[in-house]
Amino acid sequence: MDVDAPEDLPQTSTAPKSGKRHTIVPVDDAHPFDLESYIANYTGRTVIDRLTHIIVSCPSIAPEAFNLAIQHIHQSRDPSQYQIVLDAYEHAAAASTSPLPNPNDIASLDGQWAEETLSKNQAERTKLEVELKTYSNNMIKESIRMGYRDLGDFYRSVGDYGSALKQYTKSREYCTTSQHVLDMCLSVLELLILQRNYSHISTYVFKADAALDAATASGSGSGSTGSSNKKGSPEREKVQSKLDFATALSHLGQSNYEKAAYYFLRLGPSKQLGDWAGKLVGPGDIAIYGTLCALSKLSRSAIKAQVVDNNTFAGYLEQEPYVRELIGSYMNSNFKTCLEILSRYSTRHFIDIHLSSHVTGLTNLIRDWAVVLYFQPFATIKLERMSAAFGWTVEEVERHVVALIQSGDIKGRVDSRNKVLQAKNTDYRAELFARAFKTGKEIQTANRKLLLRLRLQQADLIVKPPKNQQQQQQQQNQNEMMQAD
Repeated sequence: MDVDAPEDLPQTSTAPKSGKRHTIVPVDDAHPFDLESYIANYTGRTVIDRLTHIIVSCPSIAPEAFNLAIQHIHQSRDPSQYQIVLDAYEHAAAASTSPLPNPNDIASLDGQWAEETLSKNQAERTKLEVELKTYSNNMIKESIRMGYRDLGDFYRSVGDYGSALKQYTKSREYCTTSQHVLDMCLSVLELLILQRNYSHISTYVFKADAALDAATASGSGSGSTGSSNKKGSPEREKVQSKLDFATALSHLGQSNYEKAAYYFLRLGPSKQLGDWAGKLVGPGDIAIYGTLCALSKLSRSAIKAQVVDNNTFAGYLEQEPYVRELIGSYMNSNFKTCLEILSRYSTRHFIDIHLSSHVTGLTNLIRDWAVVLYFQPFATIKLERMSAAFGWTVEEVERHVVALIQSGDIKGRVDSRNKVLQAKNTDYRAELFARAFKTGKEIQTANRKLLLRLRLQQADLIVKPPKNQQQQQQQQNQNEMMQAD
């Protein structure tokens, strides 16, 4: 099975960076956020990535985040991350309205530790390269595959994602089973998620899914027992949960919120994500991703079936209690409370490295969908009543409603003088007759064409008799000529 590395993947040793402008968000009583409890849900390099994003997005808590980031850097194997965190802190200091403490007064990198870590990394790299060269000389495929895998793991641990990807993809030539291909695809998917390279995730999910089917089929045997194992194997369910999460994150990163909601809501329990839980994502993140995507695109009936009545997803909702309150207010048409919750916890959404660029779009979609749902039962309604229901001024309500009318989401018109929203009068009887008349015309046209085709066939039979009749006539003529002779 061919699994090629995407050509446009960054091949540098830098940590993931975003070229987009960061949204500055507050942390106060109106927008609560507990940094320590939040960051405790993660392990590995994603902790430093998330703290770096928090430093840039929340200058008010940048010193605390900077201190935590330095502590986690000393627990990692990549001293170069210090410069990235320091640059983020300087960016936050420039954007902050109040002066921030000097970073050296908060925490600093241990120079001796950095030198020792770099020396250890170089020694381990040399060791792994020598081992791989030895395996290549011995021409043992399994040993060569493991050598490339170990070297890829090493590069990933030190933050050299480009080199890690090269080593993983080189190992495909020495994969002898579908399980080997599956393990390699999962390693590449982990790299892509760490890099937030959403566009290439789907390619490797497809290849991993094919390898999973092949590995399950070869391991379960044939017959009904094999079929049942293919569907319900615990190991398969764990891998499938990882693939579903990767697919959901890919759709979220590409703003395909409806498909993202579908895959987030079908995830199994968090324990099925294995080492990805904490290393790449927290259970609370999945609750937020799935809920916001569902509220922005799905109908109420779909939300009730796939979110409210979903016992598995309920386990994720327990990690973020406010998300359950958000769903309840939306389902009960308490849209003012719903929008207030979105505003109150907007900081929690903006500091997420995967969600931050989509928060504004998702919030606008939820707000617009709420306005449409609120107006559906009414033929006419005063804008003052809508302003009370959403907590907006009459002018804000009118502006939102006019925008929805222009986009075609609301079929109606606004009486600006009397501040009334009127539904567009629809003559359903006339629409029914129009559709029936159109269908009748289409049937009549089709029948006319069919009759014309039948007539043409009959005329052809008359002008040109069947082949059998021509042969009989020729034979009869020949017999008559012979008798005459």
